[in-house]
Amino acid sequence: MYAIETTNGNYAVKALNPSIMERPTALHNYIQSERIVDFLSNRIPAQPAKKFKGDFLQSIDNQFYMIFDWIVGDCKVATDITEADCKKIGSILANIHQTDYSQFDMSHASSKEAREIVWAFYLNKGKEEKAVWINDLSDSVEKLSLWNAKSNRSKKMLESEKVLSHRDLEPKNVMWKNGEPIIIDWESAGEINPKHDLIETAIYWSINELGSVDKDKFLAFLKGHQNSYGMVQVDWRAVLDAGYFNKLEWLEYSLKRSLQIECADKVEQEMGTRQVIETLNELKEYEKLSTILVEWLNEWKKK
Repeated sequence: MYAIETTNGNYAVKALNPSIMERPTALHNYIQSERIVDFLSNRIPAQPAKKFKGDFLQSIDNQFYMIFDWIVGDCKVATDITEADCKKIGSILANIHQTDYSQFDMSHASSKEAREIVWAFYLNKGKEEKAVWINDLSDSVEKLSLWNAKSNRSKKMLESEKVLSHRDLEPKNVMWKNGEPIIIDWESAGEINPKHDLIETAIYWSINELGSVDKDKFLAFLKGHQNSYGMVQVDWRAVLDAGYFNKLEWLEYSLKRSLQIECADKVEQEMGTRQVIETLNELKEYEKLSTILVEWLNEWKKK
């Protein structure tokens, strides 16, 4: 990201990762995600990339850029986030879920398909490269296959109901200006089951400074969503099992970076190596958290 000052105004410029842009679907997915936020920006406080000659992405010397108006504001960390903030974001997410997408061409919207990841391939490759995470991955292979099967089963169960959404609405992707949120970084936007989106985003916003989920903030987020959307009835266990999917995808991507299968430079490789270990730990913690959240959700449903 770069801050650019010009005679016409101040802008934030994002240089897109070249190794990601080499993927066959990358350019299309970026264009689609910006079409989604552009479509939603009249309904919710969101920031799409600026268009020049009708294009959201600008290419200079084989490097792609996105340009945004500069926002004078702040991102909130866990210690700053209040229950009122959680309610506000929950309500915005409900507005996203209630949007009429009939006018929007969803035929090419980005949607990740359920699939079986071959973890043994990355383990064997890691052994060849003497990767530092070999033992961590080896100890988790059986669990990874189990989580993969659960998430695939869940995704198929939830497949029939989809909306277009941000899909990565973490606190780091919200700027606060004069106490009001502006949602940024829409590059992951695409199709998602709204119940899965609700729970995943509620977790993002209720994580405290110790890395645990704050029950009051979690329920405040659900309340904010309910106030705009109404009560959601669903098999919460199935929804929570779907939460493994993105984490497993991120683990595979991190393995590819660490093994230099999909990696731009040494810095990115080192980042991938760190993320492999961190993501394995996050998956183990998510398994424990899921049991707790099912109890909270069933209590909330009875109220």
